[in-house]
Amino acid sequence: MLGRIVEALARLMAVLGGLVLTGLILMTCLSILGRSASGVLNADWMPEGLGAALLGLGIGPIRGDFELVEAGMAFVIFAFLPITQLKGGHASVDIFTNMLGLRANRVLTLLWALLFAAAMVLIAWQLWQGTQDKMRNGETSFLIQFPIWWAYAASLVGAVAAAATSVYIALVRLAELATGDAILTGEGAEH
Repeated sequence: MLGRIVEALARLMAVLGGLVLTGLILMTCLSILGRSASGVLNADWMPEGLGAALLGLGIGPIRGDFELVEAGMAFVIFAFLPITQLKGGHASVDIFTNMLGLRANRVLTLLWALLFAAAMVLIAWQLWQGTQDKMRNGETSFLIQFPIWWAYAASLVGAVAAAATSVYIALVRLAELATGDAILTGEGAEH
């Protein structure tokens, strides 16, 4: 039951991350097109009245696109961490561990899972502290003046989901070591 809840959470975060990433890609493409069009409309050979009229319609780069990409990508990275951890998709180098036995590999897998869980809990805690701090001081972005704490809070949602998933994986790895059974199957990145 808990496994299904964790998997549903991880999938939901991955879908949200994918939607935000798609939006950021579209916005970046539109901003690049606008920037190129602005360059053409400001060219010396462009009739002054026509260029100015089209620029007056708002043709140009998206204001604050860099700030939005920066804030959005922080969320996207944290949103993809839960499914990556759940599916064992992190990169690994198995040259030496392939020579070890099953039990030794389970011990190493448990140690890595515990380390990752501890790191994710610490990151989530620090993001919580950062969100609180940014809310208190009212810091905003330079160009579009959105509150910085919004980006921190969005990243915090992903970090909490990643921390919860990581703690679950560590507990599963502990149970696998204790029982000798493989609980999580069909995982791992293709190399």
